[in-house]
Amino acid sequence: MQDRDLSEYSPSLSSTSRHLSCDHQLCEWGSNCKNPKDPCPYILNYDDLENTTSAGFLVEDKLHLASVGDRTARKMLQASVVLGCGRKQGGSFFDGAAPDGVMGLGPGDISVPSLLAKAGLIQNCFSLCFDENDSGRILFGDRGHASQQSTPFLPIQGTYVAYFVGVESYCVGNSCLKRSGFKALVDSGSSFTYLPSEVYNELVSEFDKQVNAKRISFQEGLWDYCYNASSQELHNIPAIQLKFPRNQNFVVHNPTYSIPHHQGFTMFCLSLQPTDGSYGIIGQNFMIGYRMVFDIENLKLGWSNSSCQDTSDSADVHLAPPPDNKSPNPLPTNEQQSIPRTPSVAPAVAGRTSSESSAASLLIPFLHLMISLLFVLVKCMFISTL
Repeated sequence: MQDRDLSEYSPSLSSTSRHLSCDHQLCEWGSNCKNPKDPCPYILNYDDLENTTSAGFLVEDKLHLASVGDRTARKMLQASVVLGCGRKQGGSFFDGAAPDGVMGLGPGDISVPSLLAKAGLIQNCFSLCFDENDSGRILFGDRGHASQQSTPFLPIQGTYVAYFVGVESYCVGNSCLKRSGFKALVDSGSSFTYLPSEVYNELVSEFDKQVNAKRISFQEGLWDYCYNASSQELHNIPAIQLKFPRNQNFVVHNPTYSIPHHQGFTMFCLSLQPTDGSYGIIGQNFMIGYRMVFDIENLKLGWSNSSCQDTSDSADVHLAPPPDNKSPNPLPTNEQQSIPRTPSVAPAVAGRTSSESSAASLLIPFLHLMISLLFVLVKCMFISTL
């Protein structure tokens, strides 16, 4: 891939780029092609975001990976991934959301971790960590700590199409609410957290009773429960805790969003929104301060406290050699649909090359990620605004 920050991607300027053809096994829209060797098209419509669409062609290019760990020498590798190169954007994409693209981390066959795992480079898992400074880290192949808490993923209509979990109940301060279970999608592409309307109403009502601050109206904001408070009162915000099966607890480190010096005073809002859907969405703001482990192979979500600053508290994270010491296959073929069951297949870390960040970390925009796609979606230099 080209080394350019916050700019549109051009396949013609990348020496490693090539179009996926319509007869490729990963081309779902191949039946719409006139010629099997034509570039494979894609069309995506976001039901959760009004009129938000993306259409274009699938492209294969290289993702630069580096191993991390204190006990092994760093290894570098280029691995093939699939890009959705958008030619026509609509809705939020047209308005400038996700200006540098969206990285697809879902469990689908065409997502980045799935492609890396099928190529035999990593175990089929990865971790994300978001910190308070609007940045974070992603480690491909990371299964986290043996002591981390975890909960199983839930199938939707018999298949694991996304990272759904079952919340048994939740607590606000010392008050744990009864019959409050719900399903939730754990989505790193959502900046904030959404709850089913009934759950939302009960939680915010309890939060409002316990918070030590005066509620105010903030019509310009995203949230309904905002408060005027001094810096001392911010320490009295009631904790929010999600409870999962087998007594696994998830304490939200900071459920509020602060707006300093709004009209002369400090203001904070409970950064939750209701949704009319049957499930909630656990977004980035609830994940801050955690190392979130998405173990696709074992179908479970793990979490442990983390500052996101280093990997010294984990085992070495390194690249597994390609099968039979061959160069990495451009994309998995039909014969490569299984993951090697050997302990030597170890994690790798994705990196974004820039003058101020190493290939061992990925800075992630905090407020501008959209719902995760099943592949990497980028804006191309030949985008049309029609």
